[in-house]
Amino acid sequence: MKVAEVSKIESGSAYPSLAEISALLDKQKNRLKVDTINWKGYEYMPRVELALAYSDNEICIKFYVREDYFKAEMTETNQMVCEDSCVEFFVSPEDDGVYYNIEFNGIGTCLIGSGYGRASSARVNPEIVSKIRRMTSVGTEPVAERTGDFQWSLTAAIPYEVFFRHEVKDLKGKTFRANFYKCGDKLTVPHFVTWNPVATENPDYHQPEYFGMLKFI
Repeated sequence: MKVAEVSKIESGSAYPSLAEISALLDKQKNRLKVDTINWKGYEYMPRVELALAYSDNEICIKFYVREDYFKAEMTETNQMVCEDSCVEFFVSPEDDGVYYNIEFNGIGTCLIGSGYGRASSARVNPEIVSKIRRMTSVGTEPVAERTGDFQWSLTAAIPYEVFFRHEVKDLKGKTFRANFYKCGDKLTVPHFVTWNPVATENPDYHQPEYFGMLKFI
């Protein structure tokens, strides 16, 4: 199981701007790499790294992606962004089996589900989804698939209240189970890449038993 330490962000604001968060995360030296190929037939691997931190009110994350196929056609909250160029954060705040799957395409469209597994996962109220602040290097207009070397980034600030099935407050000293993913289900060359390995026969991210660990320090 992979373990990552998550430091508190140093800012004079309770809610730093996304530009400030992005710049602070850029300075992190030890980025997590989403670079595990788990399934035969899906050997293509884009380059994906992420920087992670937390504040008094939010979990802050920035994905850095370089890939040969890029698409961002979903524009509505809770649409199937996994069919586009997509980065994902699955997280369990407690040892109760409940997790949240937080998924973004390259223009910041977000889907959130929550449950105990794929069969029980249900879409979260769009009002809760809208609380996540996000910024991408691509902008917000839809993009049809393009090929060729393409680099993009996404910065997101996820307020604790998004984890509505739990009481999440001060994170210092806490441990969450989590995994990070990169996918593109309906790209010309689909891919399914993970941070922590997933030992299932076929691609399936809804596997909390294969989550890694985040330690908030």
